[in-house]
Formats: sequence, structure tokens, C-alpha cells
Amino acid sequence: MVGQDGGNDVPTTSLIISSRNRPALLSDAVRTVLDGDKVPTELVVVDQSDVAHPELSTWPETPEVRLRYLWNPARGLSLGRNTGIAGSTGEILLFIDDDVLVPPTWLSHIVGVLTEAGNKSVITGRVVSGGQEAPGGFAPSLIIDTRPAVFSGRPGRDVLSSMTMAMYRSAFEEVGTFDERLGAGSRFPSSEDNDFGYRLLEAGYQIVFDPDVVVTHRAWRQPEALLPLRWDYGRGQGAYFVKHMSRHDRYMGQRMGRDVWRHVRRAPKRLLRRPRDGMADLVYSVGVLTGAAQWLVVTRSSR
Repeated sequence: MVGQDGGNDVPTTSLIISSRNRPALLSDAVRTVLDGDKVPTELVVVDQSDVAHPELSTWPETPEVRLRYLWNPARGLSLGRNTGIAGSTGEILLFIDDDVLVPPTWLSHIVGVLTEAGNKSVITGRVVSGGQEAPGGFAPSLIIDTRPAVFSGRPGRDVLSSMTMAMYRSAFEEVGTFDERLGAGSRFPSSEDNDFGYRLLEAGYQIVFDPDVVVTHRAWRQPEALLPLRWDYGRGQGAYFVKHMSRHDRYMGQRMGRDVWRHVRRAPKRLLRRPRDGMADLVYSVGVLTGAAQWLVVTRSSR
């Protein structure tokens, strides 16, 4: 297979970014990718914005990387990623979010780790916060552990971050694509990556966490966005738990119970010290239970 440098043994790579109504953030993310020491064979931007991106929609062809700009205002992060997967051609598929920045060595490093780990592996890494871009600005869903790890089977927690992720196309062919009922912009607005990671592990894949596969999550969100965001995270997580729950297999039921209890137990101390964080724990916990109940109602009514 001919790769981005013309060699016959270099796998082709497609980097997929799904975005909605964040054109400046998206432009910055794309620029950091193109400024890397290596660039993907193909950059697939799925733009679900109300209007087409003024820069990327007219991007000229370049010999270094092929840009595929797909504009479709239908909403849903999972839908966007699945559209990108279907519209890509690379043997290796990589993903970042539109509000992250990658260092120059990101692509070469994550691809190197994946090719060494093999086609039954998925690579993920650290997500660190950037500096505040507004007073009180914050970046959610950070992963700051610096210890490498390889996960298989049932590790008891969610270990895949789609903000920095790479795998062979064959992984999607085996376990399926993202569940479009989950993820930002959908009925259950989070946990599409947790669901996909769980399905990978159940199918015998290993998830490799490399702390050097790091991206910066920009702290652009305003403080008032914290509680609605935690509500959305909780609802998606509750739906994901119940989706995989079974009377004959207590794993997901136990995980949901531990997750809710952990947040409820720590909420009182955090309410005293950092009231906003304590409220976020409670909102998330109620969101998990609400999402679980709503998933049951929706799935039963659709039968």
C-alpha cells in the first residue's frame, strides 16, 4: 500500500474530525495537524455547522495531504464520525476533536505505536488542559495519568478517549461503528467513545494508553456550561450502562452503581470546598439515573 511519503510499506492514514458551529476552533485544530512533522494521507473534516466553513470548504488541493470536506448540517457526533469513516480511504483511522491542539510529533508517534502494537489494538493517550481562554474557562474530560498501560477484558472503567485515538479500519469492520444514539447532538449526548471502547474490549481488542500520545483540550468553555455539560455526560453514561446491562451479567450494573455512589459520596465535601464541583457531582449522578431510565423507555417503545 502506498503511503503519504510514497513508500510501499507505509500504511495510509485518514484523520477524521467532526465539528459543529466552531469554525475558529476547527481551523486551529487543522493547522496543528498540518504543522506536524508528518501529515496524514487524508484529512476528513465532517462539518455539521449551520453554514459551511469559510476556509475549509474552499481548501485547495495540495500534494502533501488530501482534504475531504464533508458538509452536512445533520446533528450528532457519532453520525459525524461515522460519515467520516465511510468517506475515508486510509488503512489507519485517527480521530481528534475540533477543540484540541496536537503537538508536531502527535501523528508520527501514535501511528508508530499502533503499527508496533498490531491490528487488534487501539491507541489512546493523555488529554491535558490548555490555558484559560476566558475568565473561569475550563476543559472537561481530561486524562492526565503519565503511566503507560495496556487494557484488555474488563478493566472496570472506561479507558478510551476519542479526543486522541487511532486504530486500523478493520476494527470498525469487526465491531461496528459509533452508536448514533449516543454522543453530543444525539438523544443521549455523551459516552459514544465509552460504548465503542467497551465493544472493542469485549471483542478481544486491547486498548493501549500511551501518555506520550497527548493532545491539549482548549479551555474555552464558560463556567456556566459546567452543570449542563455534566448533566449531558450523566445522561449519556446512564444510557450506555443500561445498553450493555443484563440480568445474566452483572458487570455493567455494578459499574453503574459504583459510578453513581462515587459521585454522590464525594459531593458533600466538594459542596463545602468548591460548591460548583459538588453540584456537578450531584447533577451527573441524577443524569446517569435519568439517562438509564430514558434508554429503557426509548428502546422498549421502539420494539
